[in-house]
Amino acid sequence: MLVLKNCYSIYTGTEILYNKNILIENNIITRITDASDKSWRDSGYAYEVIDCSAHIVIPGMVNTHHHFYQILTRNLPEVQNAELFDWLVYLYEIWKNLSPEAVYYSSLAAIAELMKTGCTCTSDHLYLYPAGFGKDIMSIQFDAAQKLGIRFSPTRGSMSLSKKDGGLPPDSVVQSEDQILKDSERVIKAFHDPSPLAMNKIVLAPCSPFSVTGGLMKESASLARSNGVRLHTHLAETKDENNFCVEKYGMRPLELMQKYDFIGPDVFYAHGIHFNDQELALLKDSGCGISHCPSSNMRLGSGIARVSDMLKQGIKVSLAVDGSASNDSSDMLGEARNALLLQRVLGGAGAITVEQVMGMATKGGADILGFTECGEIAEGKAADIAAFNLDHPGYAGSITDPLAALLFCGYNHEADYTIVNGKVTVRNGHLTGFDHDQIVWEVDRFAASLLKKAAK
Repeated sequence: MLVLKNCYSIYTGTEILYNKNILIENNIITRITDASDKSWRDSGYAYEVIDCSAHIVIPGMVNTHHHFYQILTRNLPEVQNAELFDWLVYLYEIWKNLSPEAVYYSSLAAIAELMKTGCTCTSDHLYLYPAGFGKDIMSIQFDAAQKLGIRFSPTRGSMSLSKKDGGLPPDSVVQSEDQILKDSERVIKAFHDPSPLAMNKIVLAPCSPFSVTGGLMKESASLARSNGVRLHTHLAETKDENNFCVEKYGMRPLELMQKYDFIGPDVFYAHGIHFNDQELALLKDSGCGISHCPSSNMRLGSGIARVSDMLKQGIKVSLAVDGSASNDSSDMLGEARNALLLQRVLGGAGAITVEQVMGMATKGGADILGFTECGEIAEGKAADIAAFNLDHPGYAGSITDPLAALLFCGYNHEADYTIVNGKVTVRNGHLTGFDHDQIVWEVDRFAASLLKKAAK
């Protein structure tokens, strides 16, 4: 048994509670009791007690879109001021040299940063499959996720259009449609767990409308639905993408997805910045979800997604950090802060509330990825929890609203404790599953190696 004792405050997902204990048995929240209750001491179970008297305890946050491998190309001067298409063209020439070890350590680094900032469940979108890679990318990523203990729902990404076909990437990182579909079916059978408390799920994710054919979009959608897995792609991220789709296909990106059957309650799109009113209505009616990536959208100058309008219309919205070469961080709590502030730039101080943002970051993400027992603190739900210490100069004077303090205040976004599936994965701010210094050293080594290869 794990006991979070005398929690100063708990954000359950629907309300704030004060001075409570949270009792966890195995991987489930079994009871929420008054702090004065000590009956757990006589339960007969061996128990660990964590004193949370200075903490706000929240549901673990859920990140619905990332590119872990981009950790290796953070902050490169050559693309610090580039917009999406130019940014991609430059970086593909570096990313094409990814190695299995680079994928493993960049995955560890991204997961570590996410967990240390309160994230307990994440997706990842690795759509590059370099020729001669030699190992199974999905296996490598699941190994990293298991090592650190995060709940993981990566996408089997794909690209089938290279430069010779009118796309952006080099020939060496794309695959044939037959290769993509066969391997997509394999990874579903190997890794996907449909159970309510699954640690592993799979999503199928052709990269974007300008990197795959319409045929692959349709076949991926059919394969996903026949196997009960979800679908994902980048969509309406930039005006250039919208113009590309109109010029090449005679329709805007969302209409194109409708043509390809890549739309519905099992589909979520990354970004979704440039939707018009009619498209927002279609998103609502079809049940599609959006992975909102505010930091990346600001970093690349892509625009501001109409999240406030989406929420008002009942469209499903989650939160995501996006890749670490367009953010350049995997700071989940920082992402929530940026989501709050960016919507207010667009729509004024009343455009969005702390509660709406935290709902996107927790239950919103869990629902979009299909983790129905996650994203809230309640008896019988998954024990995925983050605890932040408010006894800190960054939060001094803010205790009138401890939840809002996490977004309006603070300069250190690290959780004191992160608990995934009932296990402590971050304790006193430190990873429990892997050595922090080794991750940093290895990532820096492989980042340097990639740049050296690209310079030849």
